[in-house]
Amino acid sequence: MPTGHVFIAVSLDGYIARENGDIDWLIQRDDPNEDHGYLNFISDKDQIVMGRGSYEKVLSFPTWPYSKPVLVLSRQLAGAKVPEELEGKVRFAHLTPALAMERLAREGVERVYVDGGRVVFLREGLIHDLVISTIPVLIGSGLPLFGSLPRDIPLHLASNRSFPSGLVQSTYKVAG
Repeated sequence: MPTGHVFIAVSLDGYIARENGDIDWLIQRDDPNEDHGYLNFISDKDQIVMGRGSYEKVLSFPTWPYSKPVLVLSRQLAGAKVPEELEGKVRFAHLTPALAMERLAREGVERVYVDGGRVVFLREGLIHDLVISTIPVLIGSGLPLFGSLPRDIPLHLASNRSFPSGLVQSTYKVAG
C-alpha cells in the first residue's frame, strides 16, 4: 500500500483557508527568499491525491503547479471530461481513500502527496507523516485544518524549525 504524506500551511488559529476558500492571507505572506522545503518534499512523491475542493482551488491559480500526476477523488467529477490543458496530468475517480490507495498500489505508486481529504485519510490510517507550516497570522474563522475525528490520532514530533518570516514548520509522524 502506498504511504500518504501531507504538506500544508495553516494560520496560527488553525485554518487552511477563509470560509469562502480564499487563501489570500497565505499568498500575501509567501516569502520567495525562504525555502520551506516543498520542492524537497514533493521530489520523492509518485502521485498527488486531492479532493474536488482542493482541485477547484488549484484551478484558480494562474498556472497548473504540479508536475506529478494528480488523482482527484470526487463523486461529482467522476466520469467528467478532464480539461484539455490537463489531459495526461489529472484524472477523476469516485473512490474511497482506501480504494484509491489500493488502485495506486496496483499501478506501482509508493508515495502519495495527499492534498485535501486529510481527515478522511487520517481516519483510515493512510497518512504516514504531516509537514505543517504555521503562518503567523490570525484570520479569525475559516476552514479548519482538521475536522472532527472518531478517535485520537497520536503523533510524534519528528522535527521543528522556524524561519525569519515567523513561519514555524513542524513535521509529525503518525504513531498509530
